[in-house]
Parts: sequence; C-alpha cells; structure tokens
Amino acid sequence: MRFHIIGAVLFTAQSTLLHPAAVVKTRIQVAGSGMSQTRGTVVFKNILRNDGIPGVYRGFGTSAVGSLPGRVLALTSLEVSKDMTLKYMERFDMPEATRVGVANGVAGMLSNLVSCVYYVPLDVICQRLMVQGLPGTASCNGPFDVVRKVMKVEGVRGIYRGFGLTALTQSPASALWWGAYGAAQHIIWRSLGYKDEMEKPSHAEMATVQATAGLLAGACSSIITTPVDTVKTRLQVMDNFSGGRPSVLNTAKTLLKEDGWWGFYRGFGPRFLSMSLYGTTMIVTYELIKRLSLKQD
Repeated sequence: MRFHIIGAVLFTAQSTLLHPAAVVKTRIQVAGSGMSQTRGTVVFKNILRNDGIPGVYRGFGTSAVGSLPGRVLALTSLEVSKDMTLKYMERFDMPEATRVGVANGVAGMLSNLVSCVYYVPLDVICQRLMVQGLPGTASCNGPFDVVRKVMKVEGVRGIYRGFGLTALTQSPASALWWGAYGAAQHIIWRSLGYKDEMEKPSHAEMATVQATAGLLAGACSSIITTPVDTVKTRLQVMDNFSGGRPSVLNTAKTLLKEDGWWGFYRGFGPRFLSMSLYGTTMIVTYELIKRLSLKQD
C-alpha cells in the first residue's frame, strides 16, 4: 500500500515536469507536411504565445488522474514478474549481469503487455486533447466528449486504435529498456568496486548510478522507437482519412509521402529529451519508492 501511494505522488510530479515535451512531440507528429523540419522549441513557443501555460498542459488532468490505476497495474506486474523470473533463473549458470538483465527485460515486457490494455485508450484520449485545433483532428470538449465521439463513429475499436502496433512494438522496446538498465546498473556497480550485496553505497552514489543507467536506456530507446511512435500517434488521433478506417500501412504511406523517411522521426527532438529525462527521473523515482516502501524490521 505504501509503495503505491508514494508512487502515485512521485510519478504524478514527474508527469507534471515532462508533459509539455509530450504535447510538443505529439503536435509535431500529427501536424501537416513540413512540420517535421520545425524545431521543438519553435512549436513550444508558438503554443505558449497562442494558448499560454494551459496550452502546453493540454490533456494533463486526464493523463494524471487516469494514469493512477495504470501505474498500480504496471508496477505490480513489473515487480511480481521480475521476482518470479529471478527465482526461475537461479538454476542456470550465467553471469550475474546477464541474469539481472534478462529478469528485468522479461519483467518490462510482461508489464508493458498487461498495461497496454489500460493505457492505449488513455493515450487515445489524451493525445486527442493535446492536438486540439490542428487540421484533420476533431474538436472535443474534455475527455468524456472524446470517448463519446470516438465510440459513436467507431465503437470500442476506435478507443483501441493502435493497440496491436503498441503491444507488438512497445513490449520488446520495454524489455530492451529494462534489460539494458538492469545490466548497465549491475556493471556500473561492479566497476565501482561494489561486489557484495551487503556493501551499502551512499544515497548520492545510488541516485547517480541509477540516473546514468536510466538516461542511457531512455536515449537509446527513443532512437529505436520514434518511427513506430509517430505512426501510432497519427493513427490514434487523425480522422480525415479517405477510404475507410485508418490503418498502419496507410498512415505510414501518408508520412512517407509528406516528408519522406524523415517524417517517421517527427518530434524526435522533444521525444529524445522527454525519454532521456523520463529514463533518469522515472528510474530514480522508482528506486526511491522501493526504498521508502521497505518494511521496518
């Protein structure tokens, strides 16, 4: 209980910090031809000039409140699956860094698969609120209006736009992220001379090592996953498609036609910044939550 309560508070604070970058990234990905060449700072300034601070926090209330149950689901599945995998792998003779990396990777993949069921509809709602006013997007008055309009036109399938693409691509990416983080952190600790679990580094050392591993994992993940994220975002929010329901193939063809291969990296700058900061702050927050939630002997 303490783990989830502290997690809700700290992760909401983290979301407050990173939400503007998500808004900028989403608007670049969804906007028309030529926007892929626009710098994130320019888009950010334009949003501030036209809409003020509320503009860069579009969809934040829905995201912050809606994410609370999702975080409980994700964190619980992550911790349970990681413990089970570590216990299972004790029977295999392999380097400790490999064991930790595999356990973290499996846990990250399973956690992502489970949480996709909850987070994909939330993404559809939040992203539609973020891109209000752009060509090709429907105007909505709040999250419930988004749900009503999407359900009216497409039913449940509309709320789960991009689910298959998200599950098939983000789950391996999550496995890569958590696996790389676990292995990198283990290697860094060993290189610093901490070879015994009984040795206790200072809180400053712990935060520095965890932040470094998280930063590297987040940066690498953004490079690999941005093209898929661009396709997924457009698929979830665009409504002016001809020829029926939008598909992954049609969305990719439209991007390629508008901006060439670089179109798949729309919003890369804000996404790189967001995921790098996310990797750092998320993992430090995550590890801090676990330390604060330990039962006292």
